[in-house]
Amino acid sequence: MSNLTFGLTLMVFGMGGTVLALALFSMLMTVLKKLFPFEKEDTKKGNT
Repeated sequence: MSNLTFGLTLMVFGMGGTVLALALFSMLMTVLKKLFPFEKEDTKKGNT
């Protein structure tokens, strides 16, 4: 395996791993948003 082939292979696996990690984080955030939906606090009730 030449240096060029090794470098390109390493680059492809590195970029693929990064994209895979970002996709997993995105799915994790989607699941957490569904489990814990955002609710705005009602500040007009006079609780000061």
